[in-house]
Amino acid sequence: MYEDYEKRKELVYQLICDPLYKPMKEKEIAILMQVPREDRMWLSEILMDLQIEGKIERTKRGKYQKPELLVLTGVLQCTAKGFGFVTVEDREEDIFVPEEEKHGAIHLDTVEVTVRPGGPGRRAEGSVRRVLAHEITRVVGTYHQSKKFGFVEPDNQRLTEDLYIPAECSAGAENGQKVVAEYTGYGDDRKKPQGKITQIIGRMRDPGTDILSVIYGYDLPQEFPERVLQQAERVSKPVSEADRAGRLDLRKLQTVTIDGEDAKDLDDAISLTIDEATGNYHLGVHIADVTNYVQENSALDREALTRGTSVYLTDRVIPMLPRQLSNGICSLNQGEDRLALSCLMEIDPKGTVVAHQIAETVICVDRRMTYTSVAKILEEKDEQERSLYQEFVPLFERMEILSGVLREKRSRRGAIDFDFPEAKILLDEHGKACEIVPHERNTATKIIEDFMLLANETVAEDYYWQELPFVYRTHENPDPEKIRQLAAFIANFGYGMKGIRDEVHPKELQKLLSRIAGSPEEALISRLTLRSMKRAKYSTECSGHFGLSAKYYCHFTSPIRRYPDLQIHRIIKENLRGRLNEERISHYEGILPEVAEESSRLERRAEEAERETDKMKKAEYMRRHIGEEFDGVICGMNAYGFYVELENTVEGMVHVSTLWDDHYEYDEREYVMQGLSTGRKFQLGERVRIRVLDADTKRRTIDFELAEGGNYGITDGEADCE
Repeated sequence: MYEDYEKRKELVYQLICDPLYKPMKEKEIAILMQVPREDRMWLSEILMDLQIEGKIERTKRGKYQKPELLVLTGVLQCTAKGFGFVTVEDREEDIFVPEEEKHGAIHLDTVEVTVRPGGPGRRAEGSVRRVLAHEITRVVGTYHQSKKFGFVEPDNQRLTEDLYIPAECSAGAENGQKVVAEYTGYGDDRKKPQGKITQIIGRMRDPGTDILSVIYGYDLPQEFPERVLQQAERVSKPVSEADRAGRLDLRKLQTVTIDGEDAKDLDDAISLTIDEATGNYHLGVHIADVTNYVQENSALDREALTRGTSVYLTDRVIPMLPRQLSNGICSLNQGEDRLALSCLMEIDPKGTVVAHQIAETVICVDRRMTYTSVAKILEEKDEQERSLYQEFVPLFERMEILSGVLREKRSRRGAIDFDFPEAKILLDEHGKACEIVPHERNTATKIIEDFMLLANETVAEDYYWQELPFVYRTHENPDPEKIRQLAAFIANFGYGMKGIRDEVHPKELQKLLSRIAGSPEEALISRLTLRSMKRAKYSTECSGHFGLSAKYYCHFTSPIRRYPDLQIHRIIKENLRGRLNEERISHYEGILPEVAEESSRLERRAEEAERETDKMKKAEYMRRHIGEEFDGVICGMNAYGFYVELENTVEGMVHVSTLWDDHYEYDEREYVMQGLSTGRKFQLGERVRIRVLDADTKRRTIDFELAEGGNYGITDGEADCE
C-alpha cells in the first residue's frame, strides 16, 4: 500500500512540475489523472504531503504549482559527510545543500544557489546553480600514485573530492608523501577536480612533517623575504645616545620581566613603587617600542601586516617579526638598555587610576623572572628562591597586593573570568607527542594579566576621549536568544538569571559562574556560557568589551606579536610628538578599518591552526594508550554520541553505537542522552570512566567507549533521589 502511495505521489509531483501544464486546481489534476470523484481522498493527502515537504505550493486561487525558487548568493560551508550549508548575508537560517546538489562546488566557494523553501520543521534546501568565486586555490594532502596518474587525498576533511594529478604534473612526488597541490580545474558532476603538485613537504613519518602540513594547509607564512631580513639586520643596532635623546629615562627604576621559562620575545616589563604618604601605587607597564624599528610602510611593516600575529604551534613559533627584532633589540632583555613606550599609572588603594602618563622611555631590566620562580616566592614562600632574589621580594609582594585589589575591583563591576584547564604538549626527539602536562594559572601569571589589562584599559580610555583614530579590542553583547536558551537550560539545575529579557549584563553571568563554582555541573555550565557569547574582534569603534565589563579596551601590550598593538603604538607616538595633524588623522581614518578587519581575520586563522595542531598531537599521543582506561567528564553531546574530556584536556567521543545496553536518543533541549527501555541518562558534566578505542591523527579524532564497571548513566529514579 505504501509503495503504491509513493508511486502515485511521484506521478502527481511530475504532473504539477510538467512545463506543459499551467498551475491547476485539485479537480483539474484529478481529471488529468482520471481519478474518479469518489476516490479522491488519497489525492488530497498527497497534495498536502507535497506542500509540507516544500515540493509544491498552493496559490491564493487554490491552484497547485512548483514553488518559485529563490536565487541567492552566499558562501558554501561543506561538512566531512559531503553535504553543506550556504550562509547568506542578512539571512538568519543557512540553506542546506545535499551532496548531490553541490555540482562541483567545494568548501568556501561563493555560489549562486536556487532555494526551495522549507516546510514546517524543515529547513530551506538548495542546489548550487553556479560557482562565482573559489576561496581555496590549493590543497595539502597525501599523494597516492598509480601507473599513469596520481591523486591527492586532502587533509582538510571538508574537501571530500580527491584531486586528480596527471603524471606530468606530479613534480616527482612519491607514493605516501605529503604535498601541496594547486587546483587547475574544479570539476563538476561528470569530472573530478584536477591539479598539479607545487611542493613536496615530506613523508608523514619524518619529524615535523605533520605540523608542516598544518602550516601549509592554513597558508601560514614561514620564511621571511630576504629584503625583510636585511632591513631587520640594518635596524637592529644597540641603543645609542641619540636613541635615548628626548625620552624619559627610567633606567634607575627597579624593573623586572616575568614570563615563561622558554619565552624569548620579552615585550613587557613591570615597575612598582608605593607612595608612603598617600598609600598610592605607582605602576609602570613598559612595552617594547617596536615602532622605533618598524617604520610605517617599510618592508618590515608590510610583512607584519601580512602575518597579523605570531602563531604558536606545538613545537615552534611562526613570528610576526624576524628574530633579530623579536628576540633581539625589541626584546626587553636583562641588563640591556631598551627603548619602550610606558604607561605610568598612579593607583589609589581601592584600585582606581587617579592619574596616568603615556611616555616614550628608555629602561633597563634588572632581572628576568619566570612565572614559576615568582610563584615559588609568593605562594610557596620558598626560602631558597626568596634568598636568591631577596632584593626583589618586596617588589613581588607589592605586586601581589595590587593585583588582588585590581582583580577584586574588576570582579565587582562584573568582569567574567573563565578558568578552563590548559595543557602543554611535549614532543620527543622524533617530533612525536610523548606527554601532556597541565598548565595552570598561578599568582605570577595573574599579576601580569591584571597589570596588562589595566594598561590596555587606561590607554584605550585616554585615546577615546582624545577622539583620535584608534584600534580598539571589542566584545559585543551576547545574542539575547542564546542567553534565553542558556537560562532555560540552567533552570534544570536550579539556577536562574535576572534581567535577561533584552540584554544581559556581564555581572549576571559572573554571578552564575560564582554560584556554580565547585559544583558537578561547573564545567558544563561554564562551557555553555562561553558558547553563548560572541568572539572578540578589532574595531575602530569603541563599543566596549562585554567579557571584561569594560567601556574602553585595546591591545597595547604585545607589539612584537600582534599587529594592532604595533599600529596603535605608531599613533600614540605621533600624538606624543605633536605630529598627528589633520592630514595624518585622515590617513589613519582611511587605513584603520582594513587593519582592524584583517587583524581579526588573521587572528582567527592563527587560532584555528593552533587548535588543529593540538588536536592532531593529542590524537597522536592517545594512539599510545589505546585499550587503556581513564576518568573523564562529559563535556559535549549530539545525536551521534557524547564527548568526554580527560584530566589532561584530551577530548574524545563515545559513539552512541557503543552504548550496548539500550537504544539511546539525544534530547537537545535538555542536553541528555537517554535510553528508551532502561531510562538511563547521560548528562553534560557527568563523570564517566572510558576506554580508548582509537585515535586518528588525520581526522584529528579520538574514539572512546565506556569502560566495563564504569558509570553507565543514571536512571530517572536515581536522578530523583539525588
